[in-house]
Formats: sequence, structure tokens, C-alpha cells
Amino acid sequence: MAFNYLSKEGYEKLVAELDELKTTERQKVAAAIAEARDKGDLSENAEYDAAKDAQGLLELKINEMETVLANARILDASQLDTSKVTVFCNVKIKNVKNKKEITYKLVSETEADLKAKKISVNSPVGKGLLGKKIGEIATVETPRGNIEFEVLDIFI
Repeated sequence: MAFNYLSKEGYEKLVAELDELKTTERQKVAAAIAEARDKGDLSENAEYDAAKDAQGLLELKINEMETVLANARILDASQLDTSKVTVFCNVKIKNVKNKKEITYKLVSETEADLKAKKISVNSPVGKGLLGKKIGEIATVETPRGNIEFEVLDIFI
């Protein structure tokens, strides 16, 4: 069984989003189906078909989120080892080729947000950085070839 490692904030956000889907969104979809059903013949009712498809997608999303939460393990960032790159640590890296420096926080897939500089541990960069120590070079495989990053700092 694969665990989903989440921060306390990430877990709470996911629980709130799931609750929103189960209550408000389910009611909206049910209302759309009822409204489409009231328009008559269901065999030629595209609005009804679209509402039923939306319901199926919503239920699929709810099921996936419930699976993530069922397999969730909440990690306390203050207890993490910063001697090497792990999930929930911040890592400052430098592109060896162009010398550009950037800091990312490695998080689970469900918490990834590139705009907030949070990358998934399952992303190519995340996978390349996991387990590296300060001063080590991480080679990341990309469609344009390998990119090398030097780990400059690891912190919480």
C-alpha cells in the first residue's frame, strides 16, 4: 500500500475540499439533473446527458480524494531530517549550466503548486533531488536532455 504523505495544512485543506464536493457540489449536480429531466424526453436531451456526465466526474473525484485521505500519513515538518532532501523540506538548488538559483519545497502530489514553489516528490525534479545532500549534484532527465542541479541548502 502506498502512503500519501501530507502536511497537517494539506490534509485539512483536502478534507474541506472533499466536504465541499460532497455537500454543495452534489446538490448543484442533482439540481441540474432534475432541471434537465423536467425538460421532457430524456433520449434526446443533451442537457440531461451533460448533467449525468458531470455527476459521474464529480463522484470519481470524490472517490479519488477519499482514497488519498484513507492512505494519508500526516508528517510534522519539525521532526524531519535536514541532512538530506526529503518530503516537506525546502531545498535551494543551482542549475549547474546557467548558474540560476531557485528554492523549492518538496511536497506530496496533492499539495503541489508550482506558483507557490511547491513541487511534487513524484515530479522529475523532485525525484532527482530526493535523498541528495548539500553539495551533491542531482541529474534530472527532461525531454530536452539531462539538467544538473547542485544542492546548495536544505531547510525546514
